[in-house]
Amino acid sequence: MTQPVFRFAPSPNGYLHLGHALSAILNHRAARRCGGRFLLRIEDIDPARALAHHVEQIFDDLAWLGLAWEEPVRRQSRHMPDYAAAIGRLEAAELLYPCFCTRRDIAAATRDADPDGAPLYPGTCRRLPPAGRRARLGSGASFALRLDMGAALERIGTPLTFAERDPLAAGGAGTVLADPARWGDVVIRRKDVPTSYHLSVVVDDGLQGITHVVRGLDLKASTDVHRVLQTLLGLPAPLYHHHRLILGADGRKLSKSAGAISLRRLREQGAAPADICRAVGLEAD
Repeated sequence: MTQPVFRFAPSPNGYLHLGHALSAILNHRAARRCGGRFLLRIEDIDPARALAHHVEQIFDDLAWLGLAWEEPVRRQSRHMPDYAAAIGRLEAAELLYPCFCTRRDIAAATRDADPDGAPLYPGTCRRLPPAGRRARLGSGASFALRLDMGAALERIGTPLTFAERDPLAAGGAGTVLADPARWGDVVIRRKDVPTSYHLSVVVDDGLQGITHVVRGLDLKASTDVHRVLQTLLGLPAPLYHHHRLILGADGRKLSKSAGAISLRRLREQGAAPADICRAVGLEAD
């Protein structure tokens, strides 16, 4: 049997909080219980938000929690050629098209939302006539690359599913039917970054041989898109588990942008690793 491989993949755009601690601890425990490997990956594709001191704090916080990971740590910013190769395959399959729309354009053109709550792209640039597209490209206008979701699903031809199972609980896996169409034509390469979250995560999981993806319930809908890209790129589908979220006093999930108290601050206030485990509803190891 293939040795199980788990990963924790934070973005260094802020300090880790209790929600990150839950995910990291669950992955580490699952890897240990399954006799598998635990990898740490830094998802730093966004140079404007990824800060070096946050990377060092991630290492420090996780080591303080008692977690150990394999070296070297994969840094997405250092592997852009891997993402470019995947984009080239999708372009060769004629499944990508340039999108010149701004966020304001998209918001003005639709009242629908994607599963993340963002305005659902209505396919404006997919319908551009060839001459108009060439003219925009020739003018030097900036553009993203989007996946023609309808064409991609037609190419795949069969419904997509993924297996969901908690590796720390008894019982078999359940099958979840993916619904990629609800995402519309997702961005594969951003205007400002030569990849996207969806593409880089899928490519990295494939290259690193990730067999189990354990992440928050807020990312479950993203699996729809990831299954499309895995299938188009000929990559295996990991076994998924989307765990409960840690909620704040307002009932919303903890987030860096909303000022969730960081592990760094909790440590400064005298918290011990066992306190963090109790705070996220886990027994201390």
